[in-house]
Amino acid sequence: MAEPTQDYSGVRRGDLRAGERVTLTDPKGRRHSIVLAEGAKFHTAKGVVDHDELIGRPEGRVVRSLGGTQFLVLRPLLGEFTTTMPRGAAVVYPKDAAQIVTGADIFPGARVIEAGAGSGALTLSLLRAIGPTGRLISYERRQDFAEVAARNVRNFLGAEHPAWTLITGDLVERLAAEDPGQVDRVVLDMLAPWDCVEAAGRVLVPGGVFCCYVATVTQLGRVVETLRVHGGYTEPEATESIIRGWQAEGLAIRPQHTMVGHTGFLITSRRLAPGETAPVRKRRPAPGAYGADYDGPRAAGQNGPTAPDDAASQDGDQLPGGSSAAG
Repeated sequence: MAEPTQDYSGVRRGDLRAGERVTLTDPKGRRHSIVLAEGAKFHTAKGVVDHDELIGRPEGRVVRSLGGTQFLVLRPLLGEFTTTMPRGAAVVYPKDAAQIVTGADIFPGARVIEAGAGSGALTLSLLRAIGPTGRLISYERRQDFAEVAARNVRNFLGAEHPAWTLITGDLVERLAAEDPGQVDRVVLDMLAPWDCVEAAGRVLVPGGVFCCYVATVTQLGRVVETLRVHGGYTEPEATESIIRGWQAEGLAIRPQHTMVGHTGFLITSRRLAPGETAPVRKRRPAPGAYGADYDGPRAAGQNGPTAPDDAASQDGDQLPGGSSAAG
């Protein structure tokens, strides 16, 4: 295993060492992720690269395989590591992890609860954000996934992180034993996060952030409506991020043919103080939003379909864009 970083960021400096993961990039931009080992060789269709030619040398060098092909040698950045590391569950992609860290306002020293840990991709971003003075408790139901996550975190950091605790078990059951109002942030990446809204609300501090990452619009709707029905959270915000690269060569400047499109939705909401309830929403829902076919959670005033004339007659109803339905 590579030597640990003193700040537990996973960033290493100096010459490459055995046990470190490095990325070899060929002239066509194809990347190969390998773990350095003394006496080992990396075999490609373009020839063999001797690991001993890399160990003890600085990164940023260009080496040649026995077939004469050049490879650029660099340590992987965090985002690159999480997309090439061994997986158990699917990973949270770097674009979404960045949005989670910013949208949930993960700060140095924060007390954070995460579920589920999966393969540890999001865990690494959270650990880097909270630093060694924070506290991250990650829950994962499956033992095999938990083992993968623990191994990936340890391999990236080079050591056990002092602020991290990984628990194999059910989040709701475990949170029942936690003291109320002791957590700054709750970050969920699971199939049914709406089942955890009540438990998360109990442990969050007033003003704390509930953040949820889901893959489908059905999950998105269920989480948002559950937060509204709970009444102890602010109006949820739902977003997604899409990344499109650009090619710039002389006068040929255009979007790349491939892009990272939809991977998931991010939902954030903040915890209200004990005994407080969210203000009644003044924005009129779209016609049919809570019609006869809707069978999800219902907040106050959502007991059935609303006639357009009835909705428009309520003074002060807010339309999209901030204009008032009352004129």
